[in-house]
Amino acid sequence: MSSAPDKEIEFVWQVRRALDESAARIPPVTVDRLAAARRNALARKKPEAVRAPAFVPVLVSGPAGLLATAPGGEQPRRGSKLRRLALAWPIAALVVSLVAIAYWEDQQRTAELADIDAAMLSDDLPLSAYLDHGFNAYLSRSR
Repeated sequence: MSSAPDKEIEFVWQVRRALDESAARIPPVTVDRLAAARRNALARKKPEAVRAPAFVPVLVSGPAGLLATAPGGEQPRRGSKLRRLALAWPIAALVVSLVAIAYWEDQQRTAELADIDAAMLSDDLPLSAYLDHGFNAYLSRSR
């Protein structure tokens, strides 16, 4: 007995096969018009924002992170474990916050891509658009 994912995969292959067969029957005039429309759309596309790398501060501990001597020539007192823990909490909270923000942004981006894919699949886009190498490059670059 085949499971639900196997039936879904079989259905996807049938849809793909039907799309491939119907794409071969598209007239060349239509393919040329679609290519021109794609070039026009790409020319009007807004450039994507450039992202700068994010730098994360690092907590330095040990002899390299401490002063060798205090101004009077005395050895500096080492902080208690409680003081070190109090210093580590804000950094841990910052790291957790950054991870949560990155996860949330990733979920938003995934939802955007799902909306775009759903719109493309529900639209009357000719199948030859998917055969155009420039269109595939545009889709892969925009993800």
